Amino acid sequence: MPDADLLTAALGHAARGWHVFPLRPDDKRPAFPDHTAENCTGHDPRCHAAGRHLGWEPRATTDPQRIRRAWSTRPYGIGIACGPSGLVVVDLDVPKNAADTPPPEWAGACDGLDVFATLAHRHGTPTDPYGGFGPHTPPRAGIEVTYTVTTASGGSHLYYQHPTGGPQLRNTTGDRGGLGWKVDTRAHGGYVVAAGSTAAGHPYSVALDCDPAPLPAWIADQLAPAPRPAAARSVALVSVDRHGRYVAAAIRRQVAHLTAAPDGQRNHALFTSAVALGQLAAGGALTHDDVTAVLEPAALTIGLRPAEIARTIASGLRTGARNPRSIAGTGKAAA
Repeated sequence: MPDADLLTAALGHAARGWHVFPLRPDDKRPAFPDHTAENCTGHDPRCHAAGRHLGWEPRATTDPQRIRRAWSTRPYGIGIACGPSGLVVVDLDVPKNAADTPPPEWAGACDGLDVFATLAHRHGTPTDPYGGFGPHTPPRAGIEVTYTVTTASGGSHLYYQHPTGGPQLRNTTGDRGGLGWKVDTRAHGGYVVAAGSTAAGHPYSVALDCDPAPLPAWIADQLAPAPRPAAARSVALVSVDRHGRYVAAAIRRQVAHLTAAPDGQRNHALFTSAVALGQLAAGGALTHDDVTAVLEPAALTIGLRPAEIARTIASGLRTGARNPRSIAGTGKAAA
């Protein structure tokens, strides 16, 4: 049955300019689409209308009519697409169990809030979201606050404005390219569960209701993607003499396809390029290392994260191997 409170919450988030989309009831996962880009048949009405796979990010909306139609049918949870909403959300998590302890760098920290407060202090900025008193008490005078949600696990989501005029910030996870232990971020390509939703029966609720503050400069600096070499240079990583002009042209096409992909379609573009070159690898014209050497630098230049790139290339190579393509002179025939 539909839930009037969820509809009201979804409309409220959209009124702030935040792009919302349905999550499965009492769950964190998107309700739509019900398939991945790799498995898209084009039969989904929105994918069919767009002529391409349409994930949750481009489906997110601020249109009250679309929101009413969706949330009047089922008690969907509410997802907020951070990129279209102009948000960077800092996710301060809590340990999952007694064995979930901080690495030596963060010895003594109890959770993501401790790590974040330590980082803010190191950078000389008063960015303690709760002013040192906790989520249900007023912040200390002079402490910058921002829109804050208490999560189902007891952690916090801090909403900030994405910087204008700089590079697109994307998702990070803990110490792996992020800010630190139990501190994740969500921006372009990421979403958060919004206040008003539940997950496994536990609520997401507003702790501080105010406008998102500008993202502190020290956070933006740490999250900014590192400069990468021009994608076109990756073509030179594979010997044209060894593989011939056909392979070199195929590489250039796939690199161009990948680097031209619009935001929201970049991971899918990487997958399709990995499939195409993976077919050549299966036919003997390239090696898997060649494909990775070509596609990884191009994927980094468009903002994909290393772990995401590795997974997607591996998936594309597996798919491409099912339909090998051989070319004259490689000494191998297609299976």
